[in-house]
Amino acid sequence: MARRSKGQDEGQYSYEGLDRVLHEKARLGILTALVTQPKGVYFTDLKSQCSLTDGNLSRHLQVLHEAGIIEIWKGHEGKRPQTLVRMTDEGRSEFVEYLAELQRVIEDARERPRRTSNKRFDAPPGFMPA
Repeated sequence: MARRSKGQDEGQYSYEGLDRVLHEKARLGILTALVTQPKGVYFTDLKSQCSLTDGNLSRHLQVLHEAGIIEIWKGHEGKRPQTLVRMTDEGRSEFVEYLAELQRVIEDARERPRRTSNKRFDAPPGFMPA
């Protein structure tokens, strides 16, 4: 993955690609479930997979639908009403870009200097713990 061409410290950890709509915990779970099922997931299955209530799932789906990330289909299976939820092509692209940014976060965290001993941190002269 290519690094941004910023100065070494300039916004290095700003992670602008972490979209707040996608980054919320419940929506992250919903999108992960949906990205694995291109034909869609029924509302009741999604509710169970993500451990959400009807109302909570409905609200998160509304946010994702308004953002154009998912599409919601209403229909019937026999006499029972069903709701099918699918990612849009644009939503899938956004989610893949979001995952790439998350991967960047992981790589940045792994690049930190490793401690080579259990020696306590020595503060610079004149510094004390807060």
